[in-house]
Amino acid sequence: MFLKNHNLKNKTALVTGAGKGLGRACAIALAEAGANLIIVSRTKKDLDEVSKKIKKLKRKCKCYVCDITNYDEIKRIINKQSRIDILINNAGNNIPEHFTKVKTKNMEYLVKINTMATFNLAQLCALKMIKSKNRKKIGGSIVNMSSQMGHVGGPIRSVYNMTKFGLEGLTKGMSIDLAKYNIRVNTVCPTFVVTPMTSKFLKSKKFKKEVLGNIPLGRFAELSDVATAAVFLASDAASMITGTSLLVDGGWTAK
Repeated sequence: MFLKNHNLKNKTALVTGAGKGLGRACAIALAEAGANLIIVSRTKKDLDEVSKKIKKLKRKCKCYVCDITNYDEIKRIINKQSRIDILINNAGNNIPEHFTKVKTKNMEYLVKINTMATFNLAQLCALKMIKSKNRKKIGGSIVNMSSQMGHVGGPIRSVYNMTKFGLEGLTKGMSIDLAKYNIRVNTVCPTFVVTPMTSKFLKSKKFKKEVLGNIPLGRFAELSDVATAAVFLASDAASMITGTSLLVDGGWTAK
């Protein structure tokens, strides 16, 4: 047989930013693939809704209301878990500003959430994974949610570019350090997806036209496109893939 297994039965996955958008889609998709979930978000109402969907799939789900920039709180949550096999490091944000008009407070916030919190989460989860007795045998997967903007520049996105290019470098470094534990580290890099975070930008007809003009396939990515990519990288089907990026960009970066 040559087709490797995408089934995540008996795996436990932690997903950040799981209340809305990409995080919500990834959490539900992982449950559909058989994983049990630990979901983190700042809004209890959103977590409760996602948890109900996961439990309908007959999967276990733990919910934690938390701001991932709070290191002590996220450390407490991770240390409480008996095991973590998969991390979908999804939580992040963007504040579009022209390079010459970037506000220091906005830059510091984006670096804090997109870079520092992402690093801290990955490190804490990796330490938890390493403690599993049979980790080398069963493996582990960390999927950092990056962006096509980690590979190309974009207008009014200099700080976002900076954080996502940095995430690509972090992922490569992590993959080398964690390979001896059979923990793989990759990024998923979507183009524009209609989510609560992007919908406010896409209200502009001019901006929407410009975006679609840069995507050879001529359409926005769907949540399921990104979630499916994350599940693939989390599964044994991707057991020889580490330190790289899965671009879900409709050809944007191919030009």
